[in-house]
Amino acid sequence: MPRVLSLRLSPDGTRLISVVQALGPDGKSFGTSLWAVPVEPDAEAYRLTRSAKGETGAEFAPDGDVLFVSRRPDPTAKDQPEDEVPALWVLPARGGEARRVAERPGGIHGLQVGGETVVFAADVLDGDAETEGDRRKARKDAGVSAILHEGYPIRFWDHDLGPGRTRLFAARLPGLAEPRDLTPDAGGALLEASFAVTPDGAEVVTTWRVELPAGRSRAELVAIGTATGERRVLASSEDHDFSGPLAVSPDGRYAAFMKESHSTEELPPEFTLMIVEVATGEVAASAGGLIPSAVVWAADSASVFVASDHFGRRPIFRVPVGGDPERLTPGDDSYLHLCPSPDGRYVYALRSSLDAAPAPVRIALDGGEVTELPSPAPALEIPGTLTEVTAVADDGMEIRGWLALPPGASAGNPAPLLLWVHGGPLASWNDWMWRWNPWIMAEHGYAVLMPDPCMSTGYGQEMIRRGWGDWGPRTHADLMAITDACVARPDVDAERTAVMGGSFGGYMANWIAGHTDRFKAVVTHASLWNLDQFAGTTDSSMYWQREFGEPGSDRYRALSPHHSLEEISTPMLVIHGDKDYRVPIGEALRLWWDLRRSSVESKFLYFPDENHWILKPGNTVAWYETILAFLAQHVLGEEWKRPESVA
Repeated sequence: MPRVLSLRLSPDGTRLISVVQALGPDGKSFGTSLWAVPVEPDAEAYRLTRSAKGETGAEFAPDGDVLFVSRRPDPTAKDQPEDEVPALWVLPARGGEARRVAERPGGIHGLQVGGETVVFAADVLDGDAETEGDRRKARKDAGVSAILHEGYPIRFWDHDLGPGRTRLFAARLPGLAEPRDLTPDAGGALLEASFAVTPDGAEVVTTWRVELPAGRSRAELVAIGTATGERRVLASSEDHDFSGPLAVSPDGRYAAFMKESHSTEELPPEFTLMIVEVATGEVAASAGGLIPSAVVWAADSASVFVASDHFGRRPIFRVPVGGDPERLTPGDDSYLHLCPSPDGRYVYALRSSLDAAPAPVRIALDGGEVTELPSPAPALEIPGTLTEVTAVADDGMEIRGWLALPPGASAGNPAPLLLWVHGGPLASWNDWMWRWNPWIMAEHGYAVLMPDPCMSTGYGQEMIRRGWGDWGPRTHADLMAITDACVARPDVDAERTAVMGGSFGGYMANWIAGHTDRFKAVVTHASLWNLDQFAGTTDSSMYWQREFGEPGSDRYRALSPHHSLEEISTPMLVIHGDKDYRVPIGEALRLWWDLRRSSVESKFLYFPDENHWILKPGNTVAWYETILAFLAQHVLGEEWKRPESVA
């Protein structure tokens, strides 16, 4: 299935473009391309680019040209580099071939446009910019892979940080000649930065990471002059981080972004949508209760549109400057990549749900009517039905979730149940998933329960507070309450059940294995096992230790699943990727050894080349096939059959 990844609207409101990912000709990798998406329902989407290297990060220039990032070779260059790095390209609005317009020795990995100014992020080595290319080549030729660090962190999710670090560059259209380095002193301040350019192109507003003693840090919001590089602080607090999604209003007056309080061992983080004046940094408005996944401004700069988790959905809210949030979209859908039209009539977006892959739609601001637009990807027929389920936990809190039922499930033919625990733990089951897709399991006859227990987002601060610092016991109680409600249904088989989870969900799978034998099988993916060990090896120890304190504390001893090893009797399938830096492979290695020495029936599906997620097509097949074979053995009682993909 092609995957529609993004959506952008041209400044005049007449064209939409999308980055689309599809399986490559070799069947072993994915490639990306740019597609044109009609703004009216009676036309067809069509492909704009074709290259072996693919295209990402598409943005419109004021004249309708499309800027994008690609590793594709430049056909006009006399000498092609041995290793292509991502460069900035432009596709003319009036037709013709794309051409390269900016490049850096370490590659370009993000761009934003404001007026005639383009700001892009690039990986840069410290030292003389004129010799950077030669220094990179000398390092490679000498076979040096070592990185000398003097700060924290050194890794992020699935990649090493350094030796280059992110800087921002600004250049003027149309030629983008001689980009200006806006942040020569950035150091590690722009790690995973979110930035936006003012409409006149005079400033770029960006998050800015400030290093603190003892490996800690906080994030500010700053404005940087694109002509001078002068930097000034817009928002800063010792006890908060300021982060994206980030947007500047069309009139250039306001910036909207997210404010997150630093958590403590007693208090979870609180999230607030902030609006400040760009010129002064004065707070113009704030809205609590929303955790923005997307933020964009209305054409009149009087309000912002926000996509935020809300009771198992992710609707769009309109938030007037100085007013209260108002829900704009009805129904069970989730929205991302919001694109308000310049005439103030519509918002274009990608709409999805747990039973529908992302596709472009148009939402009328007068009345909220949603119109489907032609998509680069065909609609997918779902093998089953999606049902909302609820239960009341032991403390009186209502727990809700989604139940994917396979075709034919009935009282006469009850389906075996898979309890899927989401990661995060600050997250929600509310959107289509390419990685953990319940419909593959439904196609094989399983009912899949996807609950939102404590610490799930979209239910208010109290739902997060209930589980803060009480991961295992509180979450376990919530999960068992809603599982009990589901197995009481006549179309679900209470005797054939299993539990699965990844990341925090993997932690809970491990916890459940040590605290009940009600399930026939446990599948634990990228999971936390020994919390004291994990706390100092994850790529984000600072965030972790805000909640759990210093390693060795009572909270680690009380909540670490490995202390319940002797209580585990349920067969377990352990899954982990060696390139996972968020939950390092040491967790799985320790878990696997503990299970073996305790003689727990278990298997270990190991991916030397994958990260926190399993992304390569062949590995994805092996992932699903191995899980299904393991479940067939222990839940359905079939003879173990080793999948051909891992034979």
